[in-house]
Amino acid sequence: MIDRELWQNASDSAIIDHILPRYHDTHRRQLEELLPLAEKVSTVHEGKFPAEVLPLLQAIQGELLSHMMKEERILFPMLKQGAGAAAMPVRMMMHEHAEHNAALERLLEITGNLQAPANACRSWQRLYSLARELVDDLHDHIELEDHILFARVLA
Repeated sequence: MIDRELWQNASDSAIIDHILPRYHDTHRRQLEELLPLAEKVSTVHEGKFPAEVLPLLQAIQGELLSHMMKEERILFPMLKQGAGAAAMPVRMMMHEHAEHNAALERLLEITGNLQAPANACRSWQRLYSLARELVDDLHDHIELEDHILFARVLA
C-alpha cells in the first residue's frame, strides 16, 4: 500500500523521480529473474504446472516493458515540463493499467492466488514468491500513478 497522504503533497517531479527507481527499475529486475524461472518450472513440471502461466508472464513482461518505455520517453517528460495537453496520453496509460490489472488477476486465478502446491520444488516456490512481489509492487505502482499523479492531470 502506498502512503497516499505523503504523495498527495509531493510534486509531480518528486513522484516521477520516485516511480522510476522504485517501480520501473524494480519491475525490470523482477521480470529478469521471473521469466527464466517460469521457463524452468514450466519445463520441469510440464503437466503439473499451469500451462498458461509462462505465456501470461511473457505477455505481462512485453506489455509492461512497452508501457514503462512510453511513460519514460513521452509522458513523464511532458508532466515534468508541466504540459497541459497530457490528458489523452494519461487516459491511454490508465487504460493500459486496467489491462495490466486484468492480467494480474488472471495470474492469481490460474495459480490459486500464487499458492504453490505443498510438494512444490524450491524453484516453483521462488517463482510464486517473486510473482507475488511483482503483483504487489505493480498494484502499488498503478495506484500511485492513477490515483495521485494522473488524477491531477485529469482534474
